Amino acid sequence: MSMKKEIEIVINAKGEVTYLVKGIKGGSCLEETKFLDQALGGDAAIVEQEKTAEFYEGNEGYVSTWSGEGKDE
Repeated sequence: MSMKKEIEIVINAKGEVTYLVKGIKGGSCLEETKFLDQALGGDAAIVEQEKTAEFYEGNEGYVSTWSGEGKDE
């Protein structure tokens, strides 16, 4: 059973907006929240971005390939 996709949005008394993405694994969460970033003023308005453990988990069917220095030949 897959987890329900959610975006939790909090606006504090100072008007600062924070949101937490749940149920979206991997970097696709960035695409899913792009509309929020734009609505809130774009990249210039982002003060801090913190990635959760879900960001570092792969999506189903997602394949990651790494190549670079130090990789066994």
